[in-house]
Amino acid sequence: MAYFVYILANRPRGAIYIGSARDLRSRIEQHRAGIRGSHTEKYNIKTLVYFEVYEEAIDAVHQERRLKRWRRAWKDQLIESANPDWTDVSDQIPY
Repeated sequence: MAYFVYILANRPRGAIYIGSARDLRSRIEQHRAGIRGSHTEKYNIKTLVYFEVYEEAIDAVHQERRLKRWRRAWKDQLIESANPDWTDVSDQIPY
């Protein structure tokens, strides 16, 4: 089973959200539906701009925590290294 670390954004270099999930497609749909009172709802963060795949849940959780501690410039560079235009990459999620 795959586990994911992902980054959502509301626009290029705008507000972001970092999370981890087992079922990334389902989790993205939850964010897009607007979880009441959440950071993603407040800032209209709905575009999947980056994700990583892990075989073990613990590895995904550790990477999520690591990314959350990074400086914002490093996060932007990570996203832009894989997705320079900050476009939605939901269609690239493996099944």
